[in-house]
Formats: sequence, structure tokens, C-alpha cells
Amino acid sequence: MNDMGLLDGKVCIVTGAGHGIGRGHALELAKQGAHVVVNDLGGSVTGQGSGRDADLTVGLIEERGGKASSNYSDVSDEAQAEAMVQQAVDEHGRLDVLVNNAGIVRDAAIWNMPVADFDAVMKVHVRGTWLPAHFAAKHWRSRSQAGETFTGRIINTVSGAGLVGNFGQTNYATAKAAIAGLTITLSLELHKIGVTVNAIGPAAATRITGTMPNAPKVIEPDDVPDDEWNRMDPAVSSPIVAWLASDESQLITGQVIRAVAEDLILMQGWTDGPKISNGGKRWDATRVGQQIATDIFKTKAPGLRY
Repeated sequence: MNDMGLLDGKVCIVTGAGHGIGRGHALELAKQGAHVVVNDLGGSVTGQGSGRDADLTVGLIEERGGKASSNYSDVSDEAQAEAMVQQAVDEHGRLDVLVNNAGIVRDAAIWNMPVADFDAVMKVHVRGTWLPAHFAAKHWRSRSQAGETFTGRIINTVSGAGLVGNFGQTNYATAKAAIAGLTITLSLELHKIGVTVNAIGPAAATRITGTMPNAPKVIEPDDVPDDEWNRMDPAVSSPIVAWLASDESQLITGQVIRAVAEDLILMQGWTDGPKISNGGKRWDATRVGQQIATDIFKTKAPGLRY
């Protein structure tokens, strides 16, 4: 690990960091000087079971001269999420950075998807992002109320599915879109106490993408030598996460950034587009289609009465 890094002395939590993208983030944060609490329930890619996968990443960090500790909490469980944040505070006196990365997939077209699979994915992604953020925010607010000056960082994880949609992922895409909305709102709520909140949208060959048809072979970030470039490396986005975690990024908040191979893409979500007004009158259902087609979409839509 580097003698000097962007994150020297920072205390970071990375959830879902036993494998893949989360492991890449944990390795990079430690490389930049942070002590990393590596969280992973150790379950399967669909959310079953538990294990000690966090220890694998901790071992890699320590082999490279970094500092890390393991946490095996279920981030969607209130008591366990609170205990995870408290572990960082108890061990180091504070928390500086929370990277919410944990997630599962249970893909199916909506007519084939069991309700339980929708609920499970929403629980891990949305509740499992909100709960750690909730307890981190309480920690930072108490420090602010005590008169302490500090910087805090939350970095959430979204995906292309949640931003532009993907067939067979009404649960996963909905969850990721919700996290984008959560990111924007959290950035407003926490801005005054010096905490920034952003989201990263990575693309890589992970256990999650490995469940999809014709997916590339799953790789781990430590499988890719530092001097080699692999566009599907799970750690492609990790340097961006490290920068967002640093003090240098204080002016960036409420943003969603996709990291796809060599490209960084600042996502621009729902914004006001073309507008029409009905001059203070009630809309007429028999005419509004024509108005929308000609004045908003600027085209003649088939099937509409003109």
C-alpha cells in the first residue's frame, strides 16, 4: 500500500465487499490509506446462506500492507446495520466514509417473478442502503451537534438497469432507480453538516452479471494485475469511489456517475422537458392526445384523432 494516499487516516465501511466490485472498492480505499471495515454477509448471489467471505478481502488488504477488519452483518437488518456502523466507531472513534454496495439478483420477467423475489431484491438493495446510511447519518449529526467540524461521505451503488431499464429485472432495476432517488434526497438532507452523497454506476464481470445469458466470465479484482487493463475488471470504478471518498470531492454531491470501461458518464436524470399550457382551462381528454403529439412530441402519433 502507498505511504501517502488520498484517504490517510479515514475510516471506511464497504458493504458487500467479499467479492467483485465491493472487493475492488475495499482494496482501493485501503491502498489510499483508509482503514476499511469489510462487510459481507457471505451469501450467494441470490441472497441465500451466509459465510465469512469478508475475511478473503481483509486477507488481501493485509497482504498488501493495508488495514482492514471484517464484518458479517446483514445490511437489511436494522440491528445488524446499526452494529456495523457502531463497530467502526468503537474500533476507531468515528466513521468517515460509507460505501453501500451490497446487492443480490433474482431475475425473471414480471409474469414469472415470484413476489418473494421482488421483495428480497428490494430489501437488500433499498433497505440495505437506507439502513447503513440512517445510522451513519445519526453518527455524523451527533458529531455536528457537538460542534465538531468534519467531512463525511456516502457513496451508493446504482446500475444501468436502474437508469435506463433492463428486461427481466423489474425488481433489480426498480431498486437501483430508488437508490438514485435516495442519493439525491440524502445529499439535500446531509449537506449542511458537511456530508456529501453520490452514487457510482459500475459495469464489470461479477457474480451478478454472471447470472445473465451470454455473460462474460466472472473475475475478481485481484485477478487483474495492476499493470494490466481489463475493461470488465470489477475495480474499474474503484478509483472514482476513492476520489469521491476523499476530501478533494467536497463540492460534488447529489450526483450519479457511471463508470463503464474507460468512460466516465455523468448521468442526468429526470428534468423538465417541453411543456404546454391549457390557458387555465380543464384538459379535454378527447383533444389532449393531439396537443401532446403535436406540441410536445412534435410528431403525428398513430391512432390519435385529429
